[in-house]
Amino acid sequence: MLPCMSLGSDFQRLNGAQRHVFLATFLGWTLDSLDFFLLIFCVKAIAGEFHTAPSAIMGAVFLTQAFRPAGAFLFGILADRFGRRPILMLNILSFAVIELACAFAPTLSSLLALRALFGLAMGGEWGVGAALAFETLPREGRGVFSGILQEGYAMGSILASAAFALFFDGIVVHGVRILPGVGWRGLFVLGALPAILVFYVRARVPESPVWIEGARKRMARRAGALRGTKAGDLSRLLNYLPSFLFLVLLMTAFMSFSHGTQDLYPTFLLVWAHLTPEMVGLIGILYGLGSIAGGIVFGALSERLGRKKAIVMAALLSIPVIPLFAYGRSAWVLGAGAVLMQFMVQGAWGVVPAYLTELAPAPVRATAPGLAYQLGGLVTSWNGKAQALAAEHYGNYPAVLAVTVAGVALLLAGLALLGQEARGREMTAD
Repeated sequence: MLPCMSLGSDFQRLNGAQRHVFLATFLGWTLDSLDFFLLIFCVKAIAGEFHTAPSAIMGAVFLTQAFRPAGAFLFGILADRFGRRPILMLNILSFAVIELACAFAPTLSSLLALRALFGLAMGGEWGVGAALAFETLPREGRGVFSGILQEGYAMGSILASAAFALFFDGIVVHGVRILPGVGWRGLFVLGALPAILVFYVRARVPESPVWIEGARKRMARRAGALRGTKAGDLSRLLNYLPSFLFLVLLMTAFMSFSHGTQDLYPTFLLVWAHLTPEMVGLIGILYGLGSIAGGIVFGALSERLGRKKAIVMAALLSIPVIPLFAYGRSAWVLGAGAVLMQFMVQGAWGVVPAYLTELAPAPVRATAPGLAYQLGGLVTSWNGKAQALAAEHYGNYPAVLAVTVAGVALLLAGLALLGQEARGREMTAD
């Protein structure tokens, strides 16, 4: 069955509540990503205002990624205890408010501190949203839903690209300015809009039925009806530790794959390829669309081939794209390379939400996948800054990008082959 046909049939299977959950989690990832990528596109401008090198501003990316595991742990624990829905609302409101505060940062030090706090909020959203989604959506078509939901990240990149192209310098037509530029601070004000999503979640999104069932059982235990099961729960968590550590390694490779191809790329296009902000924004929109297509295609393929094979295929197919992606001699060749690269990168990533959630036991389903996801980000948190420093030191952005892609793609494929296959695993409250 073609991915588009599978997509249609899988969505027809959803009831009204499930559709609201799907939309809310997709928008949560989208707006979280928007706020992250607004800084990525503004690295050069922020460096200019604070009179420093782009590599210094990439330190803000490092701090965001470094603090994401703490956010995953904090918000995950809260969601496992108090429910997915209320903590998702708290999480969205937190990263929107912090993004707004970044617009008024008076110094580089204050901006770095705020991006660290942003990392706390950003780190919690993924795990809480994944738990809510996959505990609510049907098992059939989980790979397809995973592929689309993860591409909320790509949609956020597209929105950030469009905002950068349209609003950063403004729009001039035939020498007449029809839209004034807002600069990087104005874009961060725009990034506060995700707070509106909280009202939709409160009005339309139900709590996870699996979490509700688990809460009832916990109440029964407190009443003495199910005494003696805590040791079993503890044993299950301890038995999960080896798998959890493997997932951290796997997510380290995944994070290197995405951030290694995305974080430095707008700066590469501006500084090395000497493209205009409008062209860089257009390329960002195009490769964001490629990302979404890749997530849908490989997410659907993972329903047929399995999660592992889909990841390996996408990772290895990124290697032949390197010449276009890093060494293209025109904006359009670089754009085509970026589209193909992100099709593969986000194709592999499209499998991740379903795969990690399927592998996690119910008592820690909002904590363990998100924590593994964000710990992978912590290990690779120096990636963007290290790439920028290497490119500045050697004066060779293309080589830095090429070496990163080739090495990480091979590592990711190798680790994926070692993992378990969990396609279609049942979500339960135990």
